[in-house]
Amino acid sequence: MNTPLFRSLFAARLALGCACLLTSVSCGGELLRTGRAPVYLVVANMQGQAGGGTNTAFLLSDVQVIRDGVANFFNDNAVATIRVVAKNPTVATTDINAVTLTRYRVVFLRSDGRNTPGVDVPYGIDGGLGVTISAGSQADVTFEIVRHQAKLEPPLRNLVGRGGLGFISTIAEITFFGRDQNGNDISVTGRLDVQFGDFADD
Repeated sequence: MNTPLFRSLFAARLALGCACLLTSVSCGGELLRTGRAPVYLVVANMQGQAGGGTNTAFLLSDVQVIRDGVANFFNDNAVATIRVVAKNPTVATTDINAVTLTRYRVVFLRSDGRNTPGVDVPYGIDGGLGVTISAGSQADVTFEIVRHQAKLEPPLRNLVGRGGLGFISTIAEITFFGRDQNGNDISVTGRLDVQFGDFADD
């Protein structure tokens, strides 16, 4: 069977096999890195802070606040309680298993599927974090969920004076990104109900 045709077919199969192997190694390496950490993150609780006020189970985001006849615009914060849990509870964790959260991303979604940023919902935002949580522990992470600028742009600007739709009900999807001290990437996503409107001022 050592014919020119057989040798050509063998060479072609060998080249194809090498290409598949290289592709699987390069792609699989990233997949392995994403899930290689011996710990994972859990969002134990999520609460909103309208205008930086008290914590609530959901967020009523006021698009403007009238004080002494002047319109004011306040950013809204949120607090996530994030826990670092060992994948194998029988193995002792060390300082290298601590997770440092480096950034977060907020995306607003509507249940009716109308999710065009700047038209139906506010634009999503990204922000930086610098919080380290030890394995087996949890921490409250405060972050900005609605920025001042968003209240000056459509569609939130259209709600001033109870105009437009009057209210926009959304689900804020917040993804936290971080790494353990060995460089393994870790992320977790939590959600918070956010309703936008020009609510009555005190």
